[in-house]
Amino acid sequence: MTPTTPSPASVPPPAWNPWPTALVAYFIFFIGCIIAYTAWALRQRVDLVGTDYYDQEIRYQQQIDRLGRTREFARDVAAAYDAAQSVINISLPPAHASDATGIIHLYRPADSRLDRELKLALDPQGRQRVDARTLAPGLWKARVQWNVNGREYFFDRTLIIGSGLF
Repeated sequence: MTPTTPSPASVPPPAWNPWPTALVAYFIFFIGCIIAYTAWALRQRVDLVGTDYYDQEIRYQQQIDRLGRTREFARDVAAAYDAAQSVINISLPPAHASDATGIIHLYRPADSRLDRELKLALDPQGRQRVDARTLAPGLWKARVQWNVNGREYFFDRTLIIGSGLF
């Protein structure tokens, strides 16, 4: 008996293999996604903290100087929330009480629309009480900047309004 080789007409055609087509389709899809993401990313706004960012950076040396001058009064400057009376107590050095002019900026990181700016009005002991009943509960930053005899000072404190934690 001789082995018979099948004739070309009797060999079934090979089944369709989906792998080459699937690989090409995957690469086309992947490249399309990269192009779509790149187009989307290029259209996104990239804002800096402020529109005059570079001017603010140059002026920051003045801020460093203010902080340095305030450091010598570290024991006398404070901002604390009193939950029982719902007030923020600001304290500055008593020597600055009569001549100090400045501002208290209550900054709300979660929503800038809630920010408040108040005029500094110290009592003879160098203290000021700020009503906190109108402030939304949560994290606030109290930033106090004042001027005495042409010298500027600055400090800031983080406060939690609406609780007795800080």
